Amino acid sequence: MNFPDDLNPLVDALAAALRGRGWRIATAESCTGGLIAAACTAVAGSSDWFERGFVTYSNEAKTESLGVPAALIAAHGAVSEAVARAMAAGTLAHAHADLALSVTGIAGPGGAVPGKPVGTVWFGWADRSGAAGAELLQLGGDRAAVREATVRHVLAWAAAHAAKASS
Repeated sequence: MNFPDDLNPLVDALAAALRGRGWRIATAESCTGGLIAAACTAVAGSSDWFERGFVTYSNEAKTESLGVPAALIAAHGAVSEAVARAMAAGTLAHAHADLALSVTGIAGPGGAVPGKPVGTVWFGWADRSGAAGAELLQLGGDRAAVREATVRHVLAWAAAHAAKASS
């Protein structure tokens, strides 16, 4: 996916907010396949505030890389609030970052199931202050549109969260 130039202001705002706070972030991405990390690391100086990105397409990767319990995935499905929260917590636990972001969702038609159509994305977060949460996104469009909208949403949310935390 080629990112539009208008993502740069979102990344710049995130970088400024994180630097202002002295924070670093780490990401865990399933449906976006590392695109949030790619957007962040495409800017010069991102090593000051971006620690690492985990790509966890498979359930096994969520368990092995992040410590998401297989039983949790089996009980709720990989695209669920519980798994998004566990991915964020696992990312925070496996990194030195101050803020962890996670996404798990259905970007393409092959993953759609009853009740979880294409465009169903769960976004999770956790930070060292103990704040954590998850948000359900229902996005329209094809795979590329779902992925791009997810990246935009997460970048904007993270910049606002870091800025709010620093005020």
